[in-house]
Amino acid sequence: MDWKIELVAIPVSDVDRAKAFYVDQVGFNDDHDYVINENLRFVQLTPPGSACSIVLGTGITEMPPGSQKGVQIVVPDADAARDELRSRGVDASEVDEQPWGRFVFFADPDGNTWALQQLPPRDDAAR
Repeated sequence: MDWKIELVAIPVSDVDRAKAFYVDQVGFNDDHDYVINENLRFVQLTPPGSACSIVLGTGITEMPPGSQKGVQIVVPDADAARDELRSRGVDASEVDEQPWGRFVFFADPDGNTWALQQLPPRDDAAR
């Protein structure tokens, strides 16, 4: 049986500001934005090429804004991802070289943190 992560909640204090950050600056796709009632707004955004989305909104999670730490996205090129983020005004870190990959880190306006990982080359013989 396959188990696939579908949706990760991102706790934010200002839904419109967060949506603008993730769509306009980070480059996520704007999938849905539904106001169900005054206590429930569901905003689903998806990183390009990802099968997993994020959800933010009103009445979505009990986590305090900024408390989601270390969500990780795999990218093909850490340098290109960093350059793209920086060109859109995102304060992205320098590329951090580790034996298990190359990483770029950034945070949203509430302080939720993200890691972008470029996987190291895999040796087919080592599998």
